[in-house]
Amino acid sequence: MKCALLSVTAATAALLGTLAGPATATPGSPEDPAPQPAATAAPRPTLTAQATEHTVRAAQEFRVLGTAEHLPSGTPVTLQQLQGARWVDLPATVRTTARGTYSLRVVLDYVGSNSLRMTGGGAVSPVVHVTVLPAPA
Repeated sequence: MKCALLSVTAATAALLGTLAGPATATPGSPEDPAPQPAATAAPRPTLTAQATEHTVRAAQEFRVLGTAEHLPSGTPVTLQQLQGARWVDLPATVRTTARGTYSLRVVLDYVGSNSLRMTGGGAVSPVVHVTVLPAPA
């Protein structure tokens, strides 16, 4: 009788093992792979921008100053102007310094409100607004 009970128990265990599927490792067991450290994303590059003047006369020089974070020194940054619905690169580019700053001399002839921004190294600065008044007669 004891032998028959043991056979039923072994057969039940074998049947349950096949129904349950493959054995899974418990955390901390040798079969469990080591947990992988969370991948840290590289910080995103950023640019700031500010104009030294908010109102200028046509052909009057002013500067756009700013900082560049998480960009290598010497990265070129370009001035863009909003023209209609498009941002257009202006022929005004400067490289960032070892300290992560830049200073760009700008002369605008377009009379009216100008929306400007800096772009470079995958970063775009906030928009800076400069109003250009007609040149004195």
